[in-house]
Amino acid sequence: MNKFIKSQVKSNLDEQRSYSSHSYRCSKCRDLTFILNDNEAIPCECREILISEQILKNSGISEGYRNKTFKNFNYAYDMQILDAFNSARSYVKDFKGIKNSRNNSIIFMGQVGSGKTHLCLAIANNFMKYGVGVVYMSYRDSIIQIKQNIMDGEAYNRIIHKYKNASVLLIDDLFKGSISTSDINIMFEIINHRYFNNKPIIVSSEKYVQDLLNIDESVGSRILEMCKGRVVELKGKMLNHRIYG
Repeated sequence: MNKFIKSQVKSNLDEQRSYSSHSYRCSKCRDLTFILNDNEAIPCECREILISEQILKNSGISEGYRNKTFKNFNYAYDMQILDAFNSARSYVKDFKGIKNSRNNSIIFMGQVGSGKTHLCLAIANNFMKYGVGVVYMSYRDSIIQIKQNIMDGEAYNRIIHKYKNASVLLIDDLFKGSISTSDINIMFEIINHRYFNNKPIIVSSEKYVQDLLNIDESVGSRILEMCKGRVVELKGKMLNHRIYG
């Protein structure tokens, strides 16, 4: 970090210290996201969480979606939905012990309107509450953005980097709509990196297991291996969670 930024951080810190009654979200850095140690500005552990929340805030998800939790999820009207809810809760409970393993992810597949996105966001919001950074990827919007920048190496790498290297990546509506070879190649780059680096994913998709493998076996098999034991397929006729949830 250059001298100007160090000086600015120190100035802000000195100013904030004068307000002893101020309530800070992070008492360690007083919301600066950096801690000064022997003239070195060290990123605070809250920095990734704040960045992740900002990404989620700017992702186009409404305030209501950002407030999706387990408490306001209605699972009482269908046994499949109850099972999905329990799978999501168990994943959160087990996450600390599995997060650095290959098998550290979860996917909700199938039925439209079954609450897949709600459960994914409930997991993500729970993680962030307890200090785990999450980056939200709206599949369709993100694919379009990435392809629009594919000829600009710097912009492309910047966008793809956040999806490849996020502590946890939430992919919403994977393979929604028409799918091109370019779409598959982009998802392979993201998934393959996360697969080999044991970086967790939370996925919702209207596709089923065989659909995913038919689209691309390399992408599909990696996702399914990462989510082994936590592949939640919602099949058959059920009430729409958007209406009854």
